[in-house]
Amino acid sequence: MKRLFLALAAVATAASLAACGSDDAGGEDTLRVGTLSDSKPNAYQENGEFTGFDNELLKAIADKQGLKLEFVATDFSALLGQVANGTFDIGSSAISQTEERKRTVAFSDPYNYQSLGIEAPEGSPVTDENTLGGNRIGVVQGTVSDSWLGENHPTAQAVRFPNDAAALSALKTKAIDGAVFDLATADTYAKENPDAKLKVVHSITTDLPHGYAFDKGDTELIDRINAGLRQVIDDGTWEELHERFEPNAPTPPEFAAK
Repeated sequence: MKRLFLALAAVATAASLAACGSDDAGGEDTLRVGTLSDSKPNAYQENGEFTGFDNELLKAIADKQGLKLEFVATDFSALLGQVANGTFDIGSSAISQTEERKRTVAFSDPYNYQSLGIEAPEGSPVTDENTLGGNRIGVVQGTVSDSWLGENHPTAQAVRFPNDAAALSALKTKAIDGAVFDLATADTYAKENPDAKLKVVHSITTDLPHGYAFDKGDTELIDRINAGLRQVIDDGTWEELHERFEPNAPTPPEFAAK
């Protein structure tokens, strides 16, 4: 966030800069965080509050570093462009750090890894990965699910949606035969929609790390987020939040408390 550090440079001495890392954020501008409102368990809105693993982790990081956050909902397909053009200071929504995305934005250190889940309603012709071809498969435009489907199953009929809610609605009404979501999201949808009889029929684990997204020029902010990330990993906050939001997913060793 250029506004944050330009403001600091104009009014702060070395002593006041040090104080910014304390519990008192002392006059710093509020960082605008672009996120999603419907992508459980990573980034969603509940009772008027933005929550989910990614957002709660970012809140904990910001608390360690004395930063103020304001969360704003957007569509994933627009998020990285909005970070790059300064609409948002940070992007938070289980963003996988692909080489293509690195041409648009910079990323924090990894804080999780990408897994995908193929989800289908009862009676669908989609029963595993090998049955995607020829069927209507929903994906959120611009996500890893979108690129994965195109690269690995080009004969599938990709149906692109602006957000998870639209893809889920189509899946529940059987307007599509299946969908590819983040695995934790797919698991959540199956549990929370028993009447739709949704099932995760196949999971795919990748080595793509998740990271928070930034404008490429915001190196100071990236450094502070990375420092806070190390703090919340070391003190066990990462594991506590992971257990809360993704209890069935294993903890990679690099995220275990020290």
